[in-house]
Amino acid sequence: MLDMKFLRTNPDIVKENIKKKFQDEKLPLVDEVIELDKQFRDAKLKGDELRAQRKAKSKLIGGLMAKGQKEEAEAVKAEVSAMGDELTALEQKEAEMQQEIKKIMMIIPNIIDPSVPIGKDDSENVEIEKFGEPFTPDFEIPYHVDIMEKLNGIDLDSARKTSGNGFYYLCGDIARLHSSILSYARDFMINRGFTYYIPPFMIRSDVVTGVMSFAEMEGMMYKIEGEDLYLIGTSEHSMIGKFIDTILPEENLPQTLTSYSPCFRKEVGAHGIEERGVYRIHQFEKQEMIVVCKPEDSMAWFDKLWQNSVDFFRTLDIPVRTLECCSGDLADLKVKSLDVEAWSPRQQKYFEVGSCSNLGDAQARRLGIRVRKEDGTKYFAHTLNNTVVAPPRMLIAFLENNLNEDGSIRIPEALRPYMGGMEVISVPVK
Repeated sequence: MLDMKFLRTNPDIVKENIKKKFQDEKLPLVDEVIELDKQFRDAKLKGDELRAQRKAKSKLIGGLMAKGQKEEAEAVKAEVSAMGDELTALEQKEAEMQQEIKKIMMIIPNIIDPSVPIGKDDSENVEIEKFGEPFTPDFEIPYHVDIMEKLNGIDLDSARKTSGNGFYYLCGDIARLHSSILSYARDFMINRGFTYYIPPFMIRSDVVTGVMSFAEMEGMMYKIEGEDLYLIGTSEHSMIGKFIDTILPEENLPQTLTSYSPCFRKEVGAHGIEERGVYRIHQFEKQEMIVVCKPEDSMAWFDKLWQNSVDFFRTLDIPVRTLECCSGDLADLKVKSLDVEAWSPRQQKYFEVGSCSNLGDAQARRLGIRVRKEDGTKYFAHTLNNTVVAPPRMLIAFLENNLNEDGSIRIPEALRPYMGGMEVISVPVK
């Protein structure tokens, strides 16, 4: 959410930013909210004047009564009462306008960073760099569900019976591999100086609307019926929400956190065979990284965060690339975003396995996350988040890039301590 003062004094910048995001339907909102803000400030000024007048007249009443001027005192009382009624109506109007201003400001997109490429949608995202050589073996790589089934590692049929489409049972060595990857990701981030958290898996609506747009919330999150609680779609929601309405001493920044959680999402794909199986699902587990920092440090942290993901995947022998999200592909709260994509030898292309985002002060402004400087002045923090790893989707890349011709799976050295020293997941003998 933008600062109202910034929007009021820089309407052309805000409008140009809306155009860069190809959201021209939002252009009228800028003038509309400026006019509402003017009416609100006028009403507030009038209210302040009325309060001062009422206070002055209230003081007169006692003096008039002391002088025995009862009739004059009653007349002033009537004036004070009328002023009170006017103030009540004015305060209600102020509250309504303030709510409407907030509603519009939540819709107007954040100002994107000048480095963001301009484009309408994800088809115009820009490849930045590749890490590792994409490799395709000289044998056919089966669909990831077939790889898992050959290893007795997945049961989709039973999951459909218990829960419907978009769910799965992982079992045996594949389930162990899934858990090992998360444990390795946890330690990987701890070793890079991040504090490990397991957050609440449900959050209240004021946190939800603080960390994401209403449209995103409706499309992603499950609401708990009869309660003001939502299942989280990612632990970033809980972790940023942890700081709601707090004032952080500047010397305590940056806050660098890494969190594990299950994630729950409404989305489930029906876009061809590659997005069935465990690619788009209703539940998955994830290791996330979150940073709360000073504004001047946020771009440096952005680069550190996506580099962490690249380094993690390379230790597992998975080639990746980074893709800069263009203006039209950025969620409204984001200043800058970059996707990390893993190589799929089966599909002969890269696919998304993580997303790194700098949200500037948008989340902090919505949630009231402020920083206190040594001199006592306060400002809004910047927040960032990035995926370390999100299996089971990441398992697709892992299995394809570590598959042997006989159907067994090579375990990279970094992961072996978490797999009990296992070097290969072998195909069970029938």
